[in-house]
Amino acid sequence: MSRIGKNPIDIPSGVEVSVGASEIQVKGPKGTLKTPVDPTVEYKIEDGKVYVSRVDDSRNARGQHGLRRTLLANCVDGVTKGFEKTLEVIGVGYKVSVQGKKVVLAVGFSHPVEFDLPAGLEAKAEGIKLTISGIDKQLVGEVAAQIRRVRPPEPYKGKGIKYIDEYIRRKAGKSGAK
Repeated sequence: MSRIGKNPIDIPSGVEVSVGASEIQVKGPKGTLKTPVDPTVEYKIEDGKVYVSRVDDSRNARGQHGLRRTLLANCVDGVTKGFEKTLEVIGVGYKVSVQGKKVVLAVGFSHPVEFDLPAGLEAKAEGIKLTISGIDKQLVGEVAAQIRRVRPPEPYKGKGIKYIDEYIRRKAGKSGAK
């Protein structure tokens, strides 16, 4: 049995979980999220908890068991606490700013790079740090990865856009003439 899948999901007060035929809808204080339902997985709501179990012991059902439980747990966490990713812009003259629903990056190109934020996400810039926050974990991570791809960190000087907790392995440059 899946170790992750067998753990029940606690439903905090103020959160409403409704299981439909094709999707599960989670409503909370921060908004509403939906996650798709797989036919090989069953959902049972009892005593303020959601229990996820599989219909049979097929390979597909075993694979979906932990995945669907985690996706539902992420929805519950998202509508209660939310998610955020913090990026750091490192380099001489590199700047980041937020103008409404746009992130403007000055990262060594001949022009500033503008990145439009999708609906449901917020960005906050403080010095060289950019924080992306929202209720959908997948969307927050994907947008942070897209912004990082504008100028990934390079191993020689460490310049670029990196996650706050990311370690950049540094390389030695060219050695001089002997």
